[in-house]
Amino acid sequence: MTEAKERPLRRDAALNRERLLAAARELFASRGLDVTLNDIAHHAGVGVGTAYRRFANKEEIIDALFEDGLRDIAEAANEALENPDAWAGLVTFLERSLHMQFGDRGLNQIMNDAALGLDRVSDARDRIAPLIHQLVERAKGQGVVRPDLDQSDLIFVQLGLSAIMESSRGIEPELYTRYLALFLDGIRTDRSSFLPLPTRAPTADETHMAMTRKRRPGQ
Repeated sequence: MTEAKERPLRRDAALNRERLLAAARELFASRGLDVTLNDIAHHAGVGVGTAYRRFANKEEIIDALFEDGLRDIAEAANEALENPDAWAGLVTFLERSLHMQFGDRGLNQIMNDAALGLDRVSDARDRIAPLIHQLVERAKGQGVVRPDLDQSDLIFVQLGLSAIMESSRGIEPELYTRYLALFLDGIRTDRSSFLPLPTRAPTADETHMAMTRKRRPGQ
């Protein structure tokens, strides 16, 4: 009887936790990280007391979202390493990790905001970098990428694609995939054909809008 009474409470607690995390992602995406735990609770439709039972403060929510992001990216990398085709594995990992990191603006901010502390950066480095290193070395071992490719190239390319996504979101949300395809063609050794570009290039006017969208008049 005791176990039967406790199970609904555990399910409710888990559901409230997921509601709070989902609400935090949405608020972080639209308003940045300055929102309060009270804001998150109201957006999630749960009581403030419930929020504080699940998380002591906003930092714990950020930590939970960061941990979820690292876990999902690591899972994508491990699945890519299981693919016997090193090129297909590398491409799949980049596509999935970019979608996860940059398709969720709140998570993107958490994963890439330098102001959030060295501990999180170090954690990401320790857990994700070795997996990316394995993906790159395996691809080089199979001779499917240029021999001077380094794991850091993938990291910096993802940072660059993050900036492209953020600046072009209102014009063409999938524009970053075009530049991912260009990057992939630049590192592959089989150049008898080219990967099809997933979307068109922006016009000159659209490019100007994307590059100046955050500037105030006169800047």
